[in-house]
Amino acid sequence: MAAAKATTSAAAAAASAVFRSNQELTRLARSGQLAAARRLFDAMPRRNTVTYNAMLSALARHGRIDEARAIFDGMPRRNAVSWNAMIAACSDHGRVDDARKLFDAMPGRDDFSWTLMVSCYTRAGELELARDVLDRMPGDKCTACYNAMISGYAKNGRFDDAVRLLRQMPAPDLVSWNSVLAGLTQNGEMVRAVQFFDEMAEKDTVSWNLMLEGFVRAGDLDAASSFFAKVESPNVISWVTLLNGYCRAGRIGDARELFDKMPERNIVSWNVMLDGYVRLSHMEEAYKLFTEMPDKNSISWTTIISGLARAGKLQEAKDLLNKMPFNSVAAKTALMHGYLQSKMVDDARQIFDGIEVRDVVCWNTMISGYVHCGMLEQAMVLFQQMPNKDTVSWNTMIAGYAQDGQMRKAVSIFRKMNRRNTVSWNSIISGFVQNGLFVEALDHFMFMRRDAKRADWSTYACCLSACANLAALQVGRQFHSLLVKSGHINDSFAGNALISAYAKCGRILEARQVFDEMVGQDIISWNALIDGYASNGHGTEAISVFREMEANHVRPDEVTFVGILSACSHAGLIDDGLEFFNLMTKEYSLKPVAEHYACMVDLLGRAGRLNEAFELVQGMQVQPNAGMWGALLGACRLHKNHELARFAAEKLFALEPHKTSNYVLLSDISAEAGNWDEAEKMRVSIQEKGMHKPPGLAGSM
Repeated sequence: MAAAKATTSAAAAAASAVFRSNQELTRLARSGQLAAARRLFDAMPRRNTVTYNAMLSALARHGRIDEARAIFDGMPRRNAVSWNAMIAACSDHGRVDDARKLFDAMPGRDDFSWTLMVSCYTRAGELELARDVLDRMPGDKCTACYNAMISGYAKNGRFDDAVRLLRQMPAPDLVSWNSVLAGLTQNGEMVRAVQFFDEMAEKDTVSWNLMLEGFVRAGDLDAASSFFAKVESPNVISWVTLLNGYCRAGRIGDARELFDKMPERNIVSWNVMLDGYVRLSHMEEAYKLFTEMPDKNSISWTTIISGLARAGKLQEAKDLLNKMPFNSVAAKTALMHGYLQSKMVDDARQIFDGIEVRDVVCWNTMISGYVHCGMLEQAMVLFQQMPNKDTVSWNTMIAGYAQDGQMRKAVSIFRKMNRRNTVSWNSIISGFVQNGLFVEALDHFMFMRRDAKRADWSTYACCLSACANLAALQVGRQFHSLLVKSGHINDSFAGNALISAYAKCGRILEARQVFDEMVGQDIISWNALIDGYASNGHGTEAISVFREMEANHVRPDEVTFVGILSACSHAGLIDDGLEFFNLMTKEYSLKPVAEHYACMVDLLGRAGRLNEAFELVQGMQVQPNAGMWGALLGACRLHKNHELARFAAEKLFALEPHKTSNYVLLSDISAEAGNWDEAEKMRVSIQEKGMHKPPGLAGSM
C-alpha cells in the first residue's frame, strides 16, 4: 500500500514537473526566445504530447519547418493538434504538397483539419483542389470549411462562385457574408462591394471596417472619411484604419488631428502614428511621440530604431537598441541595414553574428549588404550557409553577379533555383541586357513564357532594350503587341523602352506615335524621344521636341542636354549647339559633365574648328575621358590634322590601352598622311600587345 502510494506520488510529481516545464517552454516560445525554448526541450527528462506540440508550433512560427517536421516525425504519440499544427505550418509556408501528404496520412481528421486543407489550397490559388476537399468532407460540412472556400473564391476574384456557394450554404453566418465582402474590398471592387454591403441583412463592426479599409486601400481617403462618419459605433480598429490611411498617404496633419480625437488609443494606434512620422523622416516628432507612449512593444522600438537608422543616426539607433527591453531580431536587422547603407560592413556583421536565431529577413539583409558593397565572395559564403533560402535570397545573388558582369555565375545560381518568380526571371534577363548579351536575354524571355511566369513592365522594358540594341524591329513590334495585350502599355518604363526600341531601329515616326499615345510622359520619355531624333540625324526635330518640352513645363536634366547636343552635332547645327551648351549652365544651372564636353568636342570637330575643340578639352573642369579624345581623334582624321591626331591618340592609349580600334584609327591616319613607318609601327604594336575582342558568353549558355 505504501509502495503504491509512493509510486502514485512520484508519478504526480513527475507530471507536475512536466506541466511546469511545458508552461515555461510555451512562455519562452511566445517571447521569441526560441533557442532557450529548444534548450529546455532537449534537457527535459520526460516529455508528453503537449511538450512536443509546443516545440513544434514554436519552430513553425519562426519558419523553421524542417526542424518542426523532425520533431513531428520523432513524436512517440501524436494527437489531432500535432497533425493540424504540422499541416498548418506547411500551408503557411507554401509547402502545399507536404501539407497534402500529411492530410492524406492523418488517421482521424477533425473539422479543423478539413478547413486547414481547404485554406491551404485556396491560398495557393488551387481553387479546384480546394473545392474537391470541401465536397469530399464527410457528413455535415462545418461552417468554417464553407467560409474558407468562400473566402478563397472571393480573394482570387471569383466573386460569382463565392456568392453562389454562399447561397448554397445550409446556414450561412455573418462570417460567410463578410468573407465575400473582404474579397471584394481587398481586390479593389469597391462599386460591387458597396452594392453587396447594402444587400447584407445583418452587419457588424467587421463589415463596416472592411468597407472602410477598402476605401483606404483604394486610396479614396475622402470617401473613407465620409464612410467613417456614418459608422454608428466605431471601434478602435475603425479609427486605426483611417489613421493608417492618412499616414500612408503622407497626410500627416490629418492623421495627427484624427489621432488626437481618438476616444481611446491602444498600442496599435500609437505605433501607426509613430510609423507615419518615420515614413516621412520626421524623426524629431517621431522621437517625441515615442517618449510620450504610455506602453511600448517590440514594434514600437523596432519602428523608431529603423527610422533613426534610415536617417543615418546610427549611434542614436544603437543606443536605443541597447536599451530595448525586448530581444527583437527585426530591430537588430534594421540597425544592420542602416550600417550596410553606410557601408559599415564590420559593424553590421557584428550584430548579425550576435543574433542567436536569425530569420530569413536577417539573412537576406546581410547578404544584400555584401552585394551592395561589392563583396560578392562574402555574400556567397553566407548564402551557402543560409539554412532556409527564399526567392529573395536567390534573386539577390543572381542580381549581384549580373551587375558585376559575372553572368556565368548568375546563370549557374539561376539554374539551381527550384522555384523562380517574375523577379528571378527579370534579374537574369536584365543581367544579360546590362552585359550586352541581347540574344540570350530574348532567349530567356521565351524560357520564361514556357515556365508560365507572368511578365511585368520590367521584363518588357529589358526585352525592348535588347531589341533596340539588336535593331530587331520585327521582334520589337511583337513585344509592342504583347505590351498592349498585357495592359502594361500604359506603364511609363515599358513605354519609354518602346520609344527607344523604335528609334534605334530607325522608326522615329513610330517612336513619336508611342510617345503621343502615352498616358503620361515623364522626363525619361522626353529624353528618349530627343535621343531618338538625335541618333537618326533629325537635329531640327530634336530641337523642336526640346522646345515642346519647355512649353509643357518639364525641366530638362543632364541627360536631355546630352541628347540635344548630340542632335546638334550630328546635324551640323553649330550655333544651336553652342547656344544649348550655354543655356544648360546659365538658364538651368546644370554643371557640364564629361558626356556634354564630348558632344561639344564632336560638334566643333565635325565643323573643322579643331583648335576650339582642343581648347575646350584643355580648359574644362572635369577630367577628359576616352569619349572626348575619341571624338577629337575622329575629327582630326576627317580634317587631316595629323599632329593633333597623334596627341589625342596618345591620350586615348593611356585611357584604353587594350582597345584595338584606337590603334587602327591612328594607323589609318598615318597612312593617309603618307607616314608609312608610323602606320606600320601601330600595326606591329597591335600584334605585340596581343589585342583581340573578348569572347562572348553565348557559346557557354
